[in-house]
Amino acid sequence: MDEPKSLDSLFKEKIFRIPDYQRGYAWQREQLIDFWEDLVNLAKDRSHYTGVLTLKAIPKEQIVKEEKEFWLVDDHSYQLYHIVDGQQRLTTFVIFLQALVDFIKVLPANAKKSDKEIYITDSLNVAALQERYLFKVKPTGDHFRTYKFGYTEDNPSYDYLRYRILGESGAGYIQETFYTLNLSNAKRYFHEKLAELHSKEGIEGLQSVYKTLVKRFLFNEYIIRDEFDVFVAFETMNNRGKKLSDLELLKNRLIYLTTLYSDGELDAASRSNLRDSINDAWKEIYHQLGRNKQHPLNDDDFLKAHWSMYFKYSRQKGNDYIRFLLDEEFSPKRVYMKAEREVELEVTEEVHEETELDDDNGENLSEEIVTVSTADLPVSSIRNYVNSLKSSVACWFKSFYPAMVDNISDEERLWLERLNRLGMLYFRPLVMSILKNVQDEKERIRAFQYVERFIFIVFRLSTANASYQSSVYYNVARDVDRGWLTVDEFGEKLKYSSGYLFRSCLAKH
Repeated sequence: MDEPKSLDSLFKEKIFRIPDYQRGYAWQREQLIDFWEDLVNLAKDRSHYTGVLTLKAIPKEQIVKEEKEFWLVDDHSYQLYHIVDGQQRLTTFVIFLQALVDFIKVLPANAKKSDKEIYITDSLNVAALQERYLFKVKPTGDHFRTYKFGYTEDNPSYDYLRYRILGESGAGYIQETFYTLNLSNAKRYFHEKLAELHSKEGIEGLQSVYKTLVKRFLFNEYIIRDEFDVFVAFETMNNRGKKLSDLELLKNRLIYLTTLYSDGELDAASRSNLRDSINDAWKEIYHQLGRNKQHPLNDDDFLKAHWSMYFKYSRQKGNDYIRFLLDEEFSPKRVYMKAEREVELEVTEEVHEETELDDDNGENLSEEIVTVSTADLPVSSIRNYVNSLKSSVACWFKSFYPAMVDNISDEERLWLERLNRLGMLYFRPLVMSILKNVQDEKERIRAFQYVERFIFIVFRLSTANASYQSSVYYNVARDVDRGWLTVDEFGEKLKYSSGYLFRSCLAKH
């Protein structure tokens, strides 16, 4: 590994992209405060070691001419890199620089000046800063921007970073998620801190933090060699610091699995299509989980609830859902070990000193037939699971926030709100399954009434343990999802269970 590099050096002739298997921007107030304090408190004779930036070089031949990066790679000796580790820090640097540019441009002294006339330092104007760290404008044709740092286009934060953070015009509708809220909050945080600093120290204070950031915040740059598996590296490296959620780990794992199938099982077009399906599903998941920006839904709560609805639930595995998903259901071994095969082995019989030698002088060789276990994961299993996640997450959101959903009647909204006030407990996966699979509204409402009655009798009147029959009704959610159980059939289950418990309580008293 080379000597640590400053941002000033790191950004020379490089384009950074956050690939599709990465999570969005996860830093929040605590991390932003630490970053700002490191920046303003760094002694003038010291440098700040920021960590390792791990990159994967993307060969020029993998960049098609239609992509916005191609003209820089083709004609200007730029190298495109995917960021495997370090994207949270690098994103923060870019947001900070954009916040600094925006703040300086609106200062009264800079009114009506062009970017080339507004200076960040004595020798660097806004236009030069933007070209060095943020974007370059193609000098011919329609003069589009090519960003030096950003997301790949299939990432849901791609447009938000371009239009809402970096200020490109012509946005149109932009999908917002929990992660885009973090981007917005970071920019707001830095704008306010820069305003405070300017009020105390003037333009000299702004110049000082800029120079500190680009000259004295240092990275070790590490380029992953081709023989290293980038997906495994990502999982390993990103379990440090602010850990990946289970949902983020699962996305990376599923995309990784698409690379393991042979061309006979998954041709190039189908591989690309499956990967697009995974990305589309995660876009929808992050959109739905982050729709209520002030109260986003938890990644892992949704994943666990969907797991209990999609796979057979058992109390023994109830707390191990992510281990089941990563180590059993979607393990790479299930792709590698595809077929039963016979392996012929030569077996030698070891000769001990007290044993008489046979006529073959101890080289008694035989053949043993060994059967390798079948452990096949069809491509269809991944596709079906991903499609189920995508179609379920809107129902998950609706179960929490019916008032924010349009395609729902007042009566159904009322019943969902009643369940939320009462407390759904372990019934939320079942409610999600009902919303997803029961097409008739009257049936859905009848199902909610069954659930309400059960919760009221069992947990409010009878004060049963909070986990009473939880495994039964997690599996009921699965049965409804598979179409194996009607609303009235599970309603009868609920009636019987609640009636039995209530009668037992009365008998005791």
